[in-house]
Amino acid sequence: MQTISVDRMAQLSNESDVELIDVRTPVEFREVHAQGAKNVPLESLDAASFLQSRNGSAGQPLYVICRSGNRAAQACKKFVDAGFEDVVNVEGGTSAWDAAGLPVVRGKKAISLERQVRIVAGFLALLGAVLGCFVHPAFIGLSGFIGAGLMFAGITDTCGMGMVLARMPWNQVGDSCSSGKCSA
Repeated sequence: MQTISVDRMAQLSNESDVELIDVRTPVEFREVHAQGAKNVPLESLDAASFLQSRNGSAGQPLYVICRSGNRAAQACKKFVDAGFEDVVNVEGGTSAWDAAGLPVVRGKKAISLERQVRIVAGFLALLGAVLGCFVHPAFIGLSGFIGAGLMFAGITDTCGMGMVLARMPWNQVGDSCSSGKCSA
């Protein structure tokens, strides 16, 4: 997979019209995103359809960014699997972009998807332990299930709970943000 530094990406976007997509959830995108990025959430990304919609820029590279680079790498793989090789992951993602002092658009603050996963996983593990002690020992299985899920997420670098939480209503915004023009 091709990668590019945030500094080089910013330089390219200043020199020419490049297509930069941000594959985070709409709420994460609304909170902060690289100037010029367009939101195309990973959980709803249909690489083949997206590529067909790139009328004037079909022969140009496609740059992909997320929070830290992980989801962008998954999106790049989707594009490569769809037959498009000229896709580039922006190293370090929006976190590195913002830390480098590059132009960002800031909107309404939100709880990150990663924090939401930790909150829900912690709650379910605690709930399983409490119910196992006070209601029935079988409820301890809930804590074990959550632990196994977290271990699976760490090994495979995919998180089912994160994918489910990304689709929740509080992680959605109106269409005004997906175009890159968010209202706070």
